[in-house]
Amino acid sequence: MSRVLIIYYSKSGNTRLMAEEIARGIKEENISVDIKKVQDCSPEELLNYEAIVVGSPTYYGSMASQIKALFDETVKFHGRLDGKIGAAFSTAANIGGGNETTILDILNAMLIHGMIIQGDPVGDHYGSVGINKPDSRALKQAFRQGKRIAKLIDRLR
Repeated sequence: MSRVLIIYYSKSGNTRLMAEEIARGIKEENISVDIKKVQDCSPEELLNYEAIVVGSPTYYGSMASQIKALFDETVKFHGRLDGKIGAAFSTAANIGGGNETTILDILNAMLIHGMIIQGDPVGDHYGSVGINKPDSRALKQAFRQGKRIAKLIDRLR
């Protein structure tokens, strides 16, 4: 059975809410999913999943240092994430607060690993985004992202 790992950093709980909604979308497609705080995840764990989803609050237009540190540690197995599915999501204090640049920073790291990234022609194109406490629009996009990740896993099987 395919497995998805959702890793996130959340100080306020907002990014955690997005992670849970993405997981709900994945589970609805009968795919196994684990959610972990970044501080509870070792870089080696990424090797055990078909898809890896990473979420971060936006700090100065980029990912939280805790997320960046995890990616920095993955250099020791560079190339072994090749062909896995990757996705990202973010939260920020306001619209235009660096949400997309945060997501793109995460996706850049995933692409360097050779991961497969799927955009979305509807809504949040790069990955779901929450502003402050995620509202119904943000949670709907997160759920949609989860379903799309699960469907991509099925297509690639």
